[in-house]
Amino acid sequence: MTQSATGMPPCLVDFGFLHPALDNPDRLEPASPMAALHRLLHASGRRIADERRREEQLVEAFAPLIRAESSEAADVTTLLVVTGKEQISRAVADALADATEQALTIQPYQGPNSPPRQDNLRSLQRDQAFLDRGGRIRTLYQHTYRHAPHVLARYEQLTGDVEARTLDEVTERLIIVDRTVAFIPASADRSLALEVRHPALIAYFANTFDRLWRLATPMHPQAVHRPTLNGVTPRQRAIAALLVEGHTDTDIAERLGMNVRTARVHIAKLAATLG
Repeated sequence: MTQSATGMPPCLVDFGFLHPALDNPDRLEPASPMAALHRLLHASGRRIADERRREEQLVEAFAPLIRAESSEAADVTTLLVVTGKEQISRAVADALADATEQALTIQPYQGPNSPPRQDNLRSLQRDQAFLDRGGRIRTLYQHTYRHAPHVLARYEQLTGDVEARTLDEVTERLIIVDRTVAFIPASADRSLALEVRHPALIAYFANTFDRLWRLATPMHPQAVHRPTLNGVTPRQRAIAALLVEGHTDTDIAERLGMNVRTARVHIAKLAATLG
């Protein structure tokens, strides 16, 4: 076959399947299968070697970025789901056991019943151990907790740098330990929690707590009593504000941390006072 033959695919020569004859360079003759295979394998090896060199260059280029990310993250999981109230209590206890500076907590209304005696005792022992190491505890409650027997009894037993303040409304439950780890509910019944270690989220939670703390009324160690104006108590003023916004008695009870019956009694007294 001559090189000028029409219809011959050029790849046959490029891949080495055909080559010029020794006695007539214008004529093409087939290469031996072994020689053709060797030539193809050699070309494939060069391509593979080139790709490996490119992979090495990519690894080298990304190495500083990977090292920087690893040093910042320090192999710490920033979000962890904790399942079960017992496991949540244990995770909080472990965090406090390692803490040395400060615990910030928001404790919303949990219903008319006080926590089980055993739970109260464990939390008291845990918190007192933290206070004994020089830690500080700051807790926000709703105003309805100012006269709750189990809350008052708690602060009669705790000694150290511990303070509590109250607001008409608070956020969902929040615990921040040493501003390095936080716990927030992950389900409505609080049987799931998120253990948060992401610095940006921790800073956001702490900033929210600090702002609420400045707005709150001191309860412990020095209680400040809110004044009654024109026969209307502070609680009734809070209820009136929510009524103006169009909330139902059920909504008001939930937001202010009281049962519906108590909310209705306050609404009736408010109506009688204002005529």
